[in-house]
Formats: sequence, structure tokens, C-alpha cells
Amino acid sequence: MDITTMRVIFTLLSFACFIGIAVWAFSRGNRERFEEAARLPFQQD
Repeated sequence: MDITTMRVIFTLLSFACFIGIAVWAFSRGNRERFEEAARLPFQQD
């Protein structure tokens, strides 16, 4: 296994991680929680 193969594997793993995070962030189950967190700075105590 040479350095080029390792770079390709690392790039593919990084891309898969990115896609996983994007799917998690835009899933419908997290929408309400993220919207609530987005409103926190505007709520007054």
C-alpha cells in the first residue's frame, strides 16, 4: 500500500463523514431542536 492509496482512502472516508454529518444536520427529526436553539439568542429572560 503506497501513499497515494492511503490518500485516496482518507479522502473517501472524509467525504463519507461529511455526507453523514450533512444528512444528520438536515434530517427532519432534528429540525425542531435546531430551530429552538436558533431562537435562544432572541429570547428575553
